[in-house]
Amino acid sequence: MKKLLLGFAVLFSISASAQNLKTPAPSTTQTIKQDFALSSIEINYSRPSMKGRDIFGGLVPYGDKWRTGANGPTTFTFGQDVTVGGKAIKAGTYSVITVPGKSSWEVMLCTEGTSVPNFKEETVVAKFQANSINLPFDVETFTIMVSNVTNNSADIDILWANKMATIAVSADIDSDIMSQIDNVMNKDNKPYYAAASYYFENGKDINKTVEWAKKAADAQPEAYWVKHLLAKANAKAGNKAAAIAAAKASMELAQKGGNMDYVRLNEALLKTLK
Repeated sequence: MKKLLLGFAVLFSISASAQNLKTPAPSTTQTIKQDFALSSIEINYSRPSMKGRDIFGGLVPYGDKWRTGANGPTTFTFGQDVTVGGKAIKAGTYSVITVPGKSSWEVMLCTEGTSVPNFKEETVVAKFQANSINLPFDVETFTIMVSNVTNNSADIDILWANKMATIAVSADIDSDIMSQIDNVMNKDNKPYYAAASYYFENGKDINKTVEWAKKAADAQPEAYWVKHLLAKANAKAGNKAAAIAAAKASMELAQKGGNMDYVRLNEALLKTLK
């Protein structure tokens, strides 16, 4: 009996040790969140590795539906309405299923929870083509990243082995921001600098840009970055003397503040105004 009990104890100990064993996941998960437009893009996916295998045309056959990663469905979450691959997409979370090809991929954004095994055509919210290129090197671990981010556009790049497929994303934010500006500029506490910056960067009314930049500079006389915006706005408006004066004032304030980046920016601007 004692031997029997001892045997059970040993087996229990081995079993408990096995249950406590922790090893790395074969395909690690990753979540990335990129601020974009007025909200964000979030991507959740698992990351298989090549491990010496032929990937596209081998492990991932051309022309077949692919879960675009490993384990559960890869998902894209858009915090606002966007255009993806030329298709209008409402804010929300979508499962991503792709059909890799040699020069382009078919991409399907499907209702959340859709996977290759349970795929039905009615789950497809949008279907479009994404360009694919050959890379001059191998990417060992499957990677999705957001690149080329601007105020209203970005690329979602899918990389593995020697392939990269790129999905274009854009958002129409101008009408929203212009509406916000119209609203806040009718209030007492007016954000002159933010409004002037948006107008300048997006080619809006240059005279109003100069007006607001001047009011922002008057309200923050020591702010070299505001003076620099005023200098750029005046230069764009053709007010050369005012631009030179603002650039020199900005450069002097930047030197006092120890910000050599703005010193160099103003030096470069002044060279264009000679």
